[in-house]
Parts: sequence; structure tokens; C-alpha cells
Amino acid sequence: MFYKTKINDKVRVPPKKLGAKVKASLLDICKEDYEGRIDQGYGVIIAVTGIGDIGEGHIIPGDGAAYYEAEIEMLTYKPLMHEIVRGTITEATEFGAFVRVGPIEGLIHVSQIMDDFINYDAKLPGFVGKKTEKKIIPEDNVMARVVTISMKGETSNSKVGLTMRQPFLGKVDWAGIDAKAVEKEARVKKREIKSVKKEAQ
Repeated sequence: MFYKTKINDKVRVPPKKLGAKVKASLLDICKEDYEGRIDQGYGVIIAVTGIGDIGEGHIIPGDGAAYYEAEIEMLTYKPLMHEIVRGTITEATEFGAFVRVGPIEGLIHVSQIMDDFINYDAKLPGFVGKKTEKKIIPEDNVMARVVTISMKGETSNSKVGLTMRQPFLGKVDWAGIDAKAVEKEARVKKREIKSVKKEAQ
């Protein structure tokens, strides 16, 4: 989930940045220091969007820089357990599909792609359902549910596990296939109930 976040922090402004407007200098420094970092509390810091209130500057003897208490406004992304997310398939391999979700990449293990027997087709490359003939390949837009989260240091070291093995998840056009399957199952159950009633009479 994306968040607008505000934090207060002490920012060091080096001597070469002291000639410019304080707010502009703080914004440049914070963009360089924060963007792309992962914080356990806030998740991935995508962008520093502004500087709010600024306290008085302080200096430390022997250090030519000035230190300012500043309110830093940021756009962050933090995945939540069981959250439904939209993403784009970036790669399909024998063990699963990688999905770009916001600023990070998630993995849908082959066992979690669809509720069907599936085959990996290296020519596509992608996966095809045996009964439903659902297909998934790179560049497809999908909806998935977050099932595991491991956020560490950098986005390249962070992992998000996803599943699409639930009704109405996956590609948008799968919803029609799922709806037909549900209708068919309902008709079969209705016939079974009718035959049981007939036998009981």
C-alpha cells in the first residue's frame, strides 16, 4: 500500500550547500539520503516530496556543516499481509512468475499461479492451464494477494510472496472464466440435489 508519510529528522547541511535556500538544500540532501531506502516502519521510501517545518540551525565545533531539525514529507510503499495488489508480470520461469508491484518485485510460485494443472511453456515464455486454458506471460497485468513479506535493506534483497489461487485473482480476463466455472459448479450441484430428492421419494 502507498502512503504519504511525514517524519522529523536532523539533517546535516554541508558547507557547500549553505549558500542556497535552506529548504531547497534540505530537499536535495534528503532526496539523496532517503530515496530507495527501506525502513522497517515505513517500507520503501519511493520519493521525498517536500520539506515542512524547519527548526533553527545548529553547528558543532570542528564541523563546518549546519544541522537542522526538519519535517520530511515522503511517498512510501509498504506491502501488507493479505492485501490485494495489482502488478505486471516481468518474467516467467519454471519455478514461478515475477511481478512488479509498486517499487518492488514479488514472486508467484508455480504452485500459486492458478487453481488448475499448469504447464510451463518456454517458447511463450509463460504458463498455460490444462483445463481452463488460462495463460500468463510477461507484460500481463494481474491481481494477486500478498502471502509472505521479507523487507531487508534494499529492494533487491526484499521479497514478497504472492498467490493468485483464489477466485477472481490473476488476469482481468480470468474473471469471466472463473464466473463460468462457478455457474457450472452450481448447476451440477443443483442437478445432484434434484436426483437425491427423487431417490428419496
